[in-house]
Amino acid sequence: MKQLVLMGAGHAHAFVLEAFAKQPDPGIAITVISDAPLAAYSGSVPAWLAGECTLRDTQIDVAALCQRANARLLLSSVNAINTRARYVNLANGERVYFDVASFNIGSTLTPPQRHGENLPKQLIMRPLSSLHERWQALLKEVDRLPSHSLQRITAVGGGAAGCETLMSVLAQLRSQRPDIEWQGKILSASSQLLPSAGYLPRWLTRRALVKAGISVHSSLRGEALIEGGVLTQNGKHIVADIVLWATGAVGHPWLATTALPVDKQRFIRVENTLEVTGLAGIFAAGDCAAFTPRLPNAGVYAVRMGPHLANNLRHACYGDALTPWQPPKRVLALIGTGNGHAIASRGVVGLTGKWVWEWKKRIDARFIARFNPPFER
Repeated sequence: MKQLVLMGAGHAHAFVLEAFAKQPDPGIAITVISDAPLAAYSGSVPAWLAGECTLRDTQIDVAALCQRANARLLLSSVNAINTRARYVNLANGERVYFDVASFNIGSTLTPPQRHGENLPKQLIMRPLSSLHERWQALLKEVDRLPSHSLQRITAVGGGAAGCETLMSVLAQLRSQRPDIEWQGKILSASSQLLPSAGYLPRWLTRRALVKAGISVHSSLRGEALIEGGVLTQNGKHIVADIVLWATGAVGHPWLATTALPVDKQRFIRVENTLEVTGLAGIFAAGDCAAFTPRLPNAGVYAVRMGPHLANNLRHACYGDALTPWQPPKRVLALIGTGNGHAIASRGVVGLTGKWVWEWKKRIDARFIARFNPPFER
């Protein structure tokens, strides 16, 4: 029996488990390694941050999905891999051998340096799997803030995640503490917001930020937390009481200590079959994979990779030829603005409105329901 090990419970692996649930294979034993029995769907996180849904509404029941696929679930995380002897070491001390393995472990970010005391409160946006713990801790601190005070929130990172997160967080905080004056600010290392988007989506996003009372500061790269705010790379001091750290994604640090081929950001290099470059039978998908040409770090790509990954993992278990995956030339991006509206962006096209937000919520809810048990739908 071939041993197939799935590391991480990301969006792509949800499709793999679904495929094996629909078409079981008695010759393949599946082991899933996840640090939690529930996995958040990234597309629903902004609605949760804005207070429009519960955390559970954003989660895929990994344990139930494993049961449907007749897969063993190990609740731990991977911290080492031996590509020659074909095993992975887990944080709980267990060792798991494999014939075929796949990474779908998401990404993290480089946390800010910290200098001095009396630093601003912070919310680091990655890794996503533990964001709920950090968010709840921040909300508890917000509860203790004095009434009629001024609170300045700065998001470090001018990508879609930074913009959407700040608008969602401000919506929730203004609802939770209307007695406080909230001001928002975004620091973008680039000269413009959403540099990979077209002019109209960028204009719509900037307009939404202005409506939310958020000012944009371009060509400023946040580097460290200091007393009273953020220190930029060029030595400028940005005043802040709360900092949302949403800088560019990077691979998990332990990947750099392995024999896996990783790029400068510690993402795993893969071929167009999603097989790791130079390592037969080992695959990677989603944020942790470095595809050529480079793909943006967006959950939609992991979703598109999922069914193809499932087929190639099955082929790899039997030594069959793998098929290439072709990424879409354009994808639809839906950015919540925190006020019951959203922006739809696809290439140079951009649309906004309340209907876009309702459309986005329906899409996200259908995606999550697809993988959860019927009684949870």
